[in-house]
Amino acid sequence: MLKMSSPPYLNGVRAFEAAARLGGFAAAAKELNITPSAISRMTRLLESRMGVALFNRSANRLTLTAAGQTFFAGLFPILDALGRLTDRVSKLGQGHVLTVGVGPTFAIRWLIPRLSDFAAIAPDVEVRFATGGVAGAFSDDWTCGIKLGAGKWPGLVAEPLFAADLIPVCSPALAEQLRAPRQLAEATLLRVAHAPEDWPSWLTSMGVPEVEATGPVFGFYGQAIQAATDGLGVAMGIRPYIDDDLTAGRLIAPFARSVPKGSQWYLIYKDFQRGDQTFSVFRGWLLGQACRGEDGSR
Repeated sequence: MLKMSSPPYLNGVRAFEAAARLGGFAAAAKELNITPSAISRMTRLLESRMGVALFNRSANRLTLTAAGQTFFAGLFPILDALGRLTDRVSKLGQGHVLTVGVGPTFAIRWLIPRLSDFAAIAPDVEVRFATGGVAGAFSDDWTCGIKLGAGKWPGLVAEPLFAADLIPVCSPALAEQLRAPRQLAEATLLRVAHAPEDWPSWLTSMGVPEVEATGPVFGFYGQAIQAATDGLGVAMGIRPYIDDDLTAGRLIAPFARSVPKGSQWYLIYKDFQRGDQTFSVFRGWLLGQACRGEDGSR
């Protein structure tokens, strides 16, 4: 079992932080609603317990010593983390707000169209989105996240949702013109800026590595897929972004073969969330939706 270091004199830490940040005992006293002499006593006691002077005191000036500067600089991330932890634990008591960190394309093309199903089973739960979930780090104010990766995020539970398979897609009219992969050399191949390996990977697997994707470059998969829907060219589709469009016939996969992207979609969360009833309901629903998607049904 890990042994925690002895906690510091917390009232003194609070008084020191306020005085150091505001530049004096009077300003700190006003913020903390106590007297300046109380601030002075608490900081003196903190210094005594630490065995080091934190302030240089003079008649009209209060400045930090070298030790005080070091202590103050280290306090900010600690107090900020404590504030975020307190906020997160407080939200557990509310029980009806769930924040999902998710990329904008995943949210728009898969998750949001299915939220009415979740609302039917959990009408009192408010689902909020924090976009940027694919590329960004897990944020402390998220209940959970949906990420594409290898399944290893330190300190997080990762449960697989979908295989991220790649397959070209285009409009029905353009699909009628494509009978063999080599014909893609004459087509406009739409690209995604952060996934330059997608087209080479699929083309090589089909035995036509000489075909080169040189079409327009988009910032997100969703933009490229929409361009393909509008007939601009052939996009490299990635599951599950294209599932609903294929089912509805808005997009066609002219070639049946898909290839693994080399990563998967995961539901990620911190282990303590397992005990939260709201998250448990959402997790069960999401895993069920993912299984339906893997079976090819909506």
